[in-house]
Amino acid sequence: MSRSAQDPIAVHLALSRDALERATQDAGLLDTARKIAEVITAALRGGHKLLIAGNGGSAGDAQHIAAEIVGRYKKDRPAYAAAALTTDTSALTAIGNDYGFEHIFSRQVEGLGQRGDVLLTITTSGRSPNILAALEIARQQGLVTVGFTGSKGTSMAASCDHLLIVPSDDTAVIQQIYMTFAHGICGAIEQALTAR
Repeated sequence: MSRSAQDPIAVHLALSRDALERATQDAGLLDTARKIAEVITAALRGGHKLLIAGNGGSAGDAQHIAAEIVGRYKKDRPAYAAAALTTDTSALTAIGNDYGFEHIFSRQVEGLGQRGDVLLTITTSGRSPNILAALEIARQQGLVTVGFTGSKGTSMAASCDHLLIVPSDDTAVIQQIYMTFAHGICGAIEQALTAR
């Protein structure tokens, strides 16, 4: 067995590199990312907002993406409306307690979402009940629905207007790749919104 195969760090880096190379060479995936950037740009330009939801590490990623939109990615520019639905502990615990954990995002989408807004959902498995419930409400209310998932999350396509499927079934690798896409999307949004 090679030394690198015994080294978990080297193994992980190799898995990450291979998945990123597959993603980079996938024209359909790149086109999906561009379309996601376009719909978010159009919503923000039109005075609408981006709502983002995810569980666990994806909750942290939701907050990261929201911060890039409200704050900045690389350019000084006006702030735009984005919110991670993972940050209000009072809402999360009240909704979870009163309605069940599967409704922690859908109730927030119902209360905060408006036609023309975008809901970005992040789930490596594509099967998180609270994410699927949020997508259902978003569709009913006329939001544009976007998903980031891994290779096992293809069933989300029925609930998403735009679905970015990372070519991996390894949770950590999926998260790394969709955040790489998220940064690229933030760059495209920022470029479009600051173009004269």
